[in-house]
Amino acid sequence: QEQLVESGGGLVQAGASLRLACAASGRTLSNYAMGWFRQAPGKEREVVSTINWSGGFTYYADSVKGRFTISRDNAKNTVYLQMNSLKPEDTAVYFCARARGSTSAYRNARDYDYWGQGTQVTVSR
Repeated sequence: QEQLVESGGGLVQAGASLRLACAASGRTLSNYAMGWFRQAPGKEREVVSTINWSGGFTYYADSVKGRFTISRDNAKNTVYLQMNSLKPEDTAVYFCARARGSTSAYRNARDYDYWGQGTQVTVSR
């Protein structure tokens, strides 16, 4: 059975860094674009970053651009989100997801067909 599992979340102070990982079981992720989404209490789910099948093209939400870096290691079937200079407004549950296609242009949650369970990121002031 295909499954995505996020890890690396936690409680940190503003300015700290975290690295999230999304590991896939089952078939390889190599043919698929991947995305990181987040959802804070009382807010809609929003895209954070996407990456195409090879890692050559990426997208970042304006709110995280310059602070977060998405990457992937297809040999390890894993996608990462390096989060630096964390802010309290980054507090959310972070989800990784597999897109229905191979390009980083998929930025709507409806374009993603497999989702992890999420990992909590909490940034204190």
